[in-house]
Amino acid sequence: MSDQRQRPARPARRPRRDPVRLLAFDALRAVDERGAYANLVLPPMLGKARAAGTLDARDAALATELVYGTLRRQGTYDAVLAACVDRPLREVDPPVLDVLSLGAHQLLGTRIPSHAAVSSAVDLARCVLGDGRAKFVNAVLRRVAARDLDAWLAELAPPYEEDPEEYLALRHAHPRWVVAALRQALGGDREETERLLAADNERPRVTLVARPGRSAREELLAGGRAEPGRWSPYAAHLAEGGEPGAVPAVREGRAGVQDEGSQLVALALAAAPLSGPDDRWLDGCAGPGGKAALLAALAAERGAALVAAEKQPHRARLVARALAGTPGPYQVVTADGTRPAWRPGAFDRVLVDVPCTGLGALRRRPEARWRRRPEDLAGLAGLQRALLRGALDAARPGGVVGYATCSPHPAETRRVVEDVLAGPEGARAEWIDARPLLPGVPQLGEGPDVQLWPHRHGTDAMYLALLRRT
Repeated sequence: MSDQRQRPARPARRPRRDPVRLLAFDALRAVDERGAYANLVLPPMLGKARAAGTLDARDAALATELVYGTLRRQGTYDAVLAACVDRPLREVDPPVLDVLSLGAHQLLGTRIPSHAAVSSAVDLARCVLGDGRAKFVNAVLRRVAARDLDAWLAELAPPYEEDPEEYLALRHAHPRWVVAALRQALGGDREETERLLAADNERPRVTLVARPGRSAREELLAGGRAEPGRWSPYAAHLAEGGEPGAVPAVREGRAGVQDEGSQLVALALAAAPLSGPDDRWLDGCAGPGGKAALLAALAAERGAALVAAEKQPHRARLVARALAGTPGPYQVVTADGTRPAWRPGAFDRVLVDVPCTGLGALRRRPEARWRRRPEDLAGLAGLQRALLRGALDAARPGGVVGYATCSPHPAETRRVVEDVLAGPEGARAEWIDARPLLPGVPQLGEGPDVQLWPHRHGTDAMYLALLRRT
């Protein structure tokens, strides 16, 4: 036997604690464990890290891309990972799957070199999961790295002609049922459906709204912080990387953050022709307060008063905060629009932006596409119809009602209005053509209602139907 001493094992390399990946992982865990929305939990996390000096602006941008990119393409990455894991993905612990998904996005959705993407994911796994699971992460991601995204899609997705919805679902990372609904809404056109799905996967710009009588768009544009919106005279798109809180008018509540499509809905309701008095307006589903703040400002300019109603007390508090400082009279009430706290026929203009699946805002809430289920449509259908009926009851004869929703799904848009008008309410309401009330906005459809689209208009997919009480 040799008496040569055995060379001691090389000590394991300590994992590098990368603050960007650690923060991205924490944000994904919040989304997964608590059902949080990334657009609500990530900004405070980034602000805290920047204040502590652990992240600079470039790091914050990378963390944002990692979180949003991973969530947007979760379905596609799950399909790739399922092909690289020797067990069903549902048997992989959720924290491990989050690390794998982050690694898959770096490998397939960014320009980060493969060796760096795998190494950073393994280091993250060692920090948050331990050495044993880090070895599993390393093995799986090396299999993922064997192909680029196009090669994986060529292997996993069926030909379009064989199964168009599954092809689009994998290519553009949307659930199959969502693809089917959007494709139906666009008349089955492949090219336009692909443009819409691609637009859903783009990071939207932050849009500001100048609240009339309190600020002007020119103030938001001063200093090159923003550029004018395309359609709303009050809209300004914040420069890339800009912080809304750094804009004085936003910080002081004289302006806010509001998608341009949402602004157009409020402006169209305010511009609808009306006979008789125009003194009392109602926002029947006011939370969290963006449309209500714009409507209150527009009403104040005409000497009208807005009642902003919200069923949930915590959301009613957000509405009150958004309306604080409005120069004209307004009232915020905690009330259910299906069981109104006001007498019938009390209002000249009524808006109900009803609860919906949110499929029109997938750019801003990418995780929503994976949380929603087809049965959610049926669960919301009764409430949407009840709120529209309540809005028609609240409007006086000759008054105007706006039915709005942030969804392009036919079950949440025109079908709701048609069903309500097919009932007793149809004898006391008629359509108003909403298209002329969005001047300059193209491709609004055949009317009389309006559907906005991310790929056509650069807005959320807002729907609006205007009705006149007869």
